[in-house]
Amino acid sequence: MTETPIHDRVSATPFPEASGRSKGYEKRAVDAFLAQAREAFEADAEGVLRSSEIRAAAFPLVRGGYAVAAVDAALGRVEDAFAAREREFALSRLGARAWVAETRDTAQVVLDRLGRPRGERFDRVGLLRYGYRVDEVDVVADRVAGYLAAGHPVTPEQVRAVAFRMQRGGYREAQVDAVLDAVVEVMLAVG
Repeated sequence: MTETPIHDRVSATPFPEASGRSKGYEKRAVDAFLAQAREAFEADAEGVLRSSEIRAAAFPLVRGGYAVAAVDAALGRVEDAFAAREREFALSRLGARAWVAETRDTAQVVLDRLGRPRGERFDRVGLLRYGYRVDEVDVVADRVAGYLAAGHPVTPEQVRAVAFRMQRGGYREAQVDAVLDAVVEVMLAVG
């Protein structure tokens, strides 16, 4: 299987600038990260930079920075490229049966979490603190559970783009984010 070079998957920087008074990602930080990603990908070595690290990348917001949506879309493509490589390495190291079993186990852990009753799927923050809106998270959780259990259509881009409003006593952000990251990993693992 021939792999498309990462520089063909990501439009060359610079990205468009954030418009008007909107803030965007700091250009130097984005450029440096993408240069590091390109170098790691071209090194063709396992584990130098992982898809999960790309998904977790964060950049300062500044006036005159790169448009957030354009950078996020490019990062999604870079993550996909790294995930495909990780899948190939894992298949060659573990074999298809072990790789599928590992991915199935991760999917089952996520599905067990999402199978809990609405309003009880994640820990809650205290009543005086803000967390993710419970009703919004539960809607996304239902869609993801439908994907994992029955193959309902959901894409990694849709999961990556999820954003929740905040509410007092809401779901603990770190738990929700960890489950969504695991969902993206499962999606990318099955290709």
